[in-house]
Amino acid sequence: MRAFRKMVKVETRLFLRDSATVVFGVLFPAGLLLGLGAIPALRESSPETGALRAIDIWAPTALVFGMVMIAVQHVPAVIATYRERGILRRLSTTPAHPRSVLLAQMIVAFASVVVSAALMTFLAWAVLDIAPPERPLEFVVAFIVGYAALLGLGMISAAVVRTSSAANQVGTLLFVALMFFGGAFLPRALMPDVLREVGEVIPPGLQALTAAWSAEAGEVTATAGGQPFWLQIAVMAGIAVTASAVAAKLFRWE
Repeated sequence: MRAFRKMVKVETRLFLRDSATVVFGVLFPAGLLLGLGAIPALRESSPETGALRAIDIWAPTALVFGMVMIAVQHVPAVIATYRERGILRRLSTTPAHPRSVLLAQMIVAFASVVVSAALMTFLAWAVLDIAPPERPLEFVVAFIVGYAALLGLGMISAAVVRTSSAANQVGTLLFVALMFFGGAFLPRALMPDVLREVGEVIPPGLQALTAAWSAEAGEVTATAGGQPFWLQIAVMAGIAVTASAVAAKLFRWE
């Protein structure tokens, strides 16, 4: 256990040295939301949204940027780098099994998205007067399960790519696809019905996060006849379990 704690500390230091990941994975969601909040039009409510402002509805979307970036770009790239440099192979011959490195990496990554979420939620409330999640327990569940689904997909990428450059390329494609089909790039009201329905079951489950953050915002962004909250959570959990099992089956240490 002592050796594992030391490994977590090492992975934490390495994470903090990666300035691009810290900026875009941890700080960017809060910065993006504050930047959008500086636009007067987004701080005004409209008849379509009732008492809500556009910035209120968009808050969970900003959070998703960091979650996706860490899970499908950062984690696979780090693991691919360790494999490419032979670090995982060398660790397999020592008492510190490579699984410990993977677990430490995932703990640090999850801690980073928690910090990102806490920072964004606090600044949204303190600066933009955006109320914190109305249903905190459901929001935490949606956050954890949604991130687990993302990480499962990221681990499949980490399992099959052999170089860090390939991991970066696959991660970028996954990032764009998940953000687009998940409804983060375009207002859901402007998306075709098919894309909005697909977006409800695309990790990390933006619609579930939005509904848990604000019931009114969830109603504004939901598809007519959209899936119930707990069904979306069940889908995310199913994706997390299935993707993790596939990743474990495909994973190679060398």
